[in-house]
Order: sequence, then structure tokens, then C-alpha cells
Amino acid sequence: MKKLLLAILFLSSTLFASSFNIDPVHSKVSFKVKHLMITNVYGTFSKYNATIDYDEGMKKVTTLIGNIEVASINTENEKRDKDLRSSNFFDAKNFPIISFKLLSVDGDEAVGELTIKGVTKKVNFDFENNGTVVDPWGNTRLGLSLETKISRKEFGIMYNKVLEAGGLVVADKVKITVDIEAIKKK
Repeated sequence: MKKLLLAILFLSSTLFASSFNIDPVHSKVSFKVKHLMITNVYGTFSKYNATIDYDEGMKKVTTLIGNIEVASINTENEKRDKDLRSSNFFDAKNFPIISFKLLSVDGDEAVGELTIKGVTKKVNFDFENNGTVVDPWGNTRLGLSLETKISRKEFGIMYNKVLEAGGLVVADKVKITVDIEAIKKK
């Protein structure tokens, strides 16, 4: 009986969910990491996509699966970007996609599977579900935000140099921020 109720709940939540497409003009996938242990380097990815299903009645994300093209990395320094695409860091040739799958949401906390360089880890995120709104052109828009810190070394991004005075050129901890504005499919 419990299994039947769970199946009905799952099916009903997916039946009433609407699909949304990312609006790339109003969305951003970004990161920051310490450089020389004293400043932050910021970067973004310009090519990404997602499958998003949202139940407007329950105000709940039922599906969020995203992919980021590693080659689209941009830190506003072409030499650094080329190095980040190389086997020193992301190895974009062999691992062209970073992927994410939302597993659960509990209030303002979410858990998802993040895959970088072929390594998949469960990661906890701060989560904002900003709900939906109808824009002046009659489109229903959804706003979501996810933020976390990861250890890049746990995902196989090991490259670094030690500074003469101690410390590292690139810190291990990387802060990731994903802001999504999506438009309901018609």
C-alpha cells in the first residue's frame, strides 16, 4: 500500500509539472577561487542547458538536470582560460561536460550529483526557489539559485604550484553560483 501511495504521489507531481527553458540572457553559471591566497579569480561558463520541470501548484522543482560545456569557460584572460581547458585543470578534450542532477530539496537546502572530470559526488547546495511570475509579454518565468563550495581536488583537479613564501597559486575551495531564470514552454 505504501509503495502504491508513493507511486501515485510521484506520478501526480510529474503530471502537473511544467517544463521550462533557461533564459541565457538572465541566467549565469559562475565560480570564484582564491589566487595567490590573497585575491579572487572569477569565471563563468557561457554555454549550458538544463531540463527543468516545475510544479507551480506545489511550488516545487520536480526535475533539474544541467550540463555545462567546459570549453565555454571565461575568466577574462585567454591564457588562463586555455590552461583551465587543458589537462592541467578541466581537461575539456576528454571531459567536455560538467553535469548536475538535483536529487532532493528541503526548504533552502538541496542535494545534487555534480560530475566534473568524470568524478561524481553528492554536493549540498544553498537553494533559493523564487517561484514564478508572469512577465509583461505573458510568459511565465521561474527563478532558481544554487550556491555551494567544493574541493576541486575531490573532482580530480589537482594542478597547483607552491609559492616561495608558502601557500598555493590556486586554492582548493571553489565557490559555485548558479542563477537560473527560465521560461515556461508553450
